[in-house]
Amino acid sequence: MLISVPLVIEHQAVMCRSEHLTAARLSEADVTAVLDAVAASAEAVRLAFLWRPFVRDPDDDMVVETVVNGNADGLVTFNRRDFAGVTDTFGIPILSPAAAVQLMEKTR
Repeated sequence: MLISVPLVIEHQAVMCRSEHLTAARLSEADVTAVLDAVAASAEAVRLAFLWRPFVRDPDDDMVVETVVNGNADGLVTFNRRDFAGVTDTFGIPILSPAAAVQLMEKTR
């Protein structure tokens, strides 16, 4: 798993929205603990090159930059349509979460 500073900041901002905290029954401290665990276990990526704008949603450009700079094996998302150009331009496959789990199970 790859992570970058912009992705952590974006995830924290989204996860700490009041409606998300209420729905998940979490506190901001809980979110921080989860993100700290992710950051501790993920591979940090330095963003040496930026590709903006690349995808339709500007908030998703940081995802593209992280996977490309990190030389990812794939990009796992429910939003495959918006990232379709990543495969054509950078050769990084776009996988649904289910496909990613199946691939991991095959390679065990």
